[in-house]
Amino acid sequence: MRLKKIFIVNFLIGILSLCTVFLYAQNPIIQTKFTADPASLVYDGRFYVFAGRDEASEAGKWFNMKEWRIFSSADMVNWTDHGPRLKALDFSWANADAWASQCIEHNGKFYWYVSVNHKEIKGKAIGVAVSDNVLGPYVDVRGSAIITNDMTPNGGDFDDIDPSVYVDEDGQAYLFWGNGKCKYVKLNADMISFSGEIMDVAVPKFGEAPWIHKRNGIYYLSYSSSLPSTIEYCTSKSIHGPWEYKGRLLETVENCATSHQAISLFKDRWYFVYHNGKLETGGNHRRSVCIEELKYNEDGTISKLTSSSLGIHNAMNTINPYSKIEAETIALSSGVQTVDYDNSTVCITGINNNDFILIKNVDFGKIGATKFKASVSSEDDLGAIEIRLGKPGGELIGVYKIPNTGSFKKFQEKVINHKKIVGVHDLYFMFKGSSSNNLFDFDYWVFEQ
Repeated sequence: MRLKKIFIVNFLIGILSLCTVFLYAQNPIIQTKFTADPASLVYDGRFYVFAGRDEASEAGKWFNMKEWRIFSSADMVNWTDHGPRLKALDFSWANADAWASQCIEHNGKFYWYVSVNHKEIKGKAIGVAVSDNVLGPYVDVRGSAIITNDMTPNGGDFDDIDPSVYVDEDGQAYLFWGNGKCKYVKLNADMISFSGEIMDVAVPKFGEAPWIHKRNGIYYLSYSSSLPSTIEYCTSKSIHGPWEYKGRLLETVENCATSHQAISLFKDRWYFVYHNGKLETGGNHRRSVCIEELKYNEDGTISKLTSSSLGIHNAMNTINPYSKIEAETIALSSGVQTVDYDNSTVCITGINNNDFILIKNVDFGKIGATKFKASVSSEDDLGAIEIRLGKPGGELIGVYKIPNTGSFKKFQEKVINHKKIVGVHDLYFMFKGSSSNNLFDFDYWVFEQ
């Protein structure tokens, strides 16, 4: 009898542990779309992730990628989807495949280097689009590829992919790329052309996805091995090498044969961005971006990483609920998706009964909030948003009943009164309704004191 009780207690503890992991898991960081090949950029107090969008069907046997999206966070926990900011067909000389990319800021401009399929020259090529703003619009000012596979002898169809640019402390920029063999070249001051010879980089186990970062005078070159991919790294005292192999950063990831990483310093901490296939119905061609904190040893080597569900779960700072917050700013979600009404408007859609959005670390202050305003659209009035604190079944603060706006493209603001909220809370929007279809679309929200 005692053994039976112990078994039941342990079983219940296990269930509670699973619930806790679900509620606090932060990986993958984007749950509303399949995203892959992440690159990171730190700018103006925010951590940006530039990622391709996987659009393959669940039964798809190859990549279907047409656009790159931008996501950002000020706290590494709540992430905003800024929508598709560049597409493969934005390059007039390309005809397909928004493969891996990287965006950097240099001298007040943003340069987005991408892998696409060339219309006229067989195989993949590298292009670059330029903007004065991190969110674009981005324009192919060259009007042609910067790298094509006829620039090197015996070029293969997939040789010229995965561009990565590093600007050294002296202002000189370098473009790294490659598949099977790593290459690099010096960029000119205009950042959209190069001069000099294309050089090979001698590193072991190189597959693709080179990424350069520098710490304490040491250059780090990380990259993906051949399939099934692991992430390896080398170090050097010079960006020109020689490179010394230091080991493996990450083993093969869950439910995905490829791997692709980025490493950036943000608010005195180093972060490792990568993808796996862990989302429901995910896989090799339906991948998802994740983040882990990177740790260094005293000798400058990097501690090996473990791909985790927990990820980065402690917010660096708080969310201000008294400024307009886009509904697609999310720490964790269940069931919902995002929809793009144009290049700058992203909304939450696919909302059904018991779906939810979590926003962590929302600071209502000492005065507190008593009113809630949201912009929504719907073709009926069968939906509602329950505002809860702390957990999905936490204290109910108020209920926002969705009006019939006549169309999903016609948004309407509405204000409700609710119980007073003070202090810092994790905020849950629990979606309720009796319709079997999408209940409503959700654009933005704000609280009032």
